[in-house]
Amino acid sequence: MPAEERAGGGISRTCADAARHEEPRSRWDPVAGSERLRRPNMEKPAVIRIVIAHHEQIFRDGVKLLLGSEPGFVVVGEAANGARALKMVRDLHPEVLLVDLALPEGGLNVLKKLAAMPERVRAIALAASADEAMLIAALEQGARGVILKESPTALLFKCIRAVLADQYWIGREEVGHIVERMRRLAQQHEAEKHARRFRLTRREMDIVMAVAAGESNKDIAQRLSVREDTVKHHVSNIFGKLGVSSRLELAVFAINHELVKDFDLES
Repeated sequence: MPAEERAGGGISRTCADAARHEEPRSRWDPVAGSERLRRPNMEKPAVIRIVIAHHEQIFRDGVKLLLGSEPGFVVVGEAANGARALKMVRDLHPEVLLVDLALPEGGLNVLKKLAAMPERVRAIALAASADEAMLIAALEQGARGVILKESPTALLFKCIRAVLADQYWIGREEVGHIVERMRRLAQQHEAEKHARRFRLTRREMDIVMAVAAGESNKDIAQRLSVREDTVKHHVSNIFGKLGVSSRLELAVFAINHELVKDFDLES
């Protein structure tokens, strides 16, 4: 079936249909298949070795059939759990690992362990829904791509080729706000790391950012839903911890020591 026709249904549905209606045939031999693709005088793309990690057999069978229909894609391993998937990465050295985020031990945990391994493999997370927090978490744990199971098969192929070209792929069109949120989170984590050096609490960090942005004690109190006297007390404690004596000195100190970033002042 042409890729254009397969693109009409989601990956999950297409996989299930493919697995149920597969005609009897000899078992696919990834090594033999790779050798056929390497035969001389044949205009074939380089072989891309793929491991599938998903807890459902019918899904793995379906994805394997779909990937096997695309020239240059070879499924060299299948795993029903994360431990098995990581072992296959070590033993088989695939270029791509498809990881189901709903694996029994948690797809995010598998991604985290994968990131600590020396093997160079691009991980693509398979997600059941477009939950923004989950998408960001997967990318933060090292996934190069995230694709929804309801996506057309053609998008799965594009996703694989994109991550192999050192690009990031998120399985939906509007991704600008996700990239921006990841940037802000990274900067926030960096600022919090610097804040710990000066023993500042999370609430004190909120007030430092507010003071650096030019907010008054009254404005800060209203936004944080606390009394103005409470804000004054926090400001006094911050002055003591940082060794400053004015709001201007505090703002300059915070910027110079990377307690705040440009986006904090602009937002």
